[in-house]
Amino acid sequence: MDHVLVKVKGLRKKPYLKMISNYTLYDPVAIDLGACVPYTPDHNLDEDAWFKIEDFKAQPYCLQLLKTDFNSVEYDDLTKGQFGKIGFVFAVQDNDFYFQKVTPSLFINKKMIAFGEAAEVEDNSTRLVINTLPDAVYFKDDDTLIFRNLATISSIFKGIDTLYKEATNDEVEAFLEEDFIELSNGYGMNKVSKPNRKRIALAMDTLAAMPAADRDQMYSYIHSYCEKKLKFDKDNSKFEITTDDELKYLLYGIEQRFYTTEFGHEKRLANSVQAMD
Repeated sequence: MDHVLVKVKGLRKKPYLKMISNYTLYDPVAIDLGACVPYTPDHNLDEDAWFKIEDFKAQPYCLQLLKTDFNSVEYDDLTKGQFGKIGFVFAVQDNDFYFQKVTPSLFINKKMIAFGEAAEVEDNSTRLVINTLPDAVYFKDDDTLIFRNLATISSIFKGIDTLYKEATNDEVEAFLEEDFIELSNGYGMNKVSKPNRKRIALAMDTLAAMPAADRDQMYSYIHSYCEKKLKFDKDNSKFEITTDDELKYLLYGIEQRFYTTEFGHEKRLANSVQAMD
């Protein structure tokens, strides 16, 4: 039997309540988990693609209710006075869990004409809009969570936003002090944008794993693609950074986002990348 439950804000001991039983809220999300993209913050999904997090029960932000067998009798019923305190809805369907974040804009309280067997006016009736697609789905048998937008589900899975790593001030400052960077024109840590802070976090991991012998090759690679974007001092192996846009291109180069097409030999920048086996 399928069930629809909610998380009610403000309840500590038993925050999950049963709203509807014996009802399938969402059409099944039929998806090839192998085709889903392991989450990386700098990847832009295709229109029909999903991110995934495997071994989800081992993650610190996994909900406790996903770690145990679901039993509907353990949940109390939602009361009318709690409707306005719903934080998110989740539907249990064939052992899988479908999640949707609830925001005030999803509540509708207007006079409406409903069409059933006959037209009927509904006045002062509060309705909650259910989206066509859920915000996230947990496939229990595969222990995998899929989603499309990390920010949307961060209020459901507390702590999951740590995946969206953004460099701290100390980390930004340390990166800008790298030997191959020379700041000028007043550009510094306080002028680094949020997107570039995220890219710095990724670049620092890349540099940490890069053999020192590969650094010179990296400089040549970046210079070959960004000759018109970045000023490079070959003698001192330094890139001059005067703007946030110049820093962006340097960071793209560290992540090897530049490539040349096999046919036509056109130089391009990859908007996002995905590792291939």
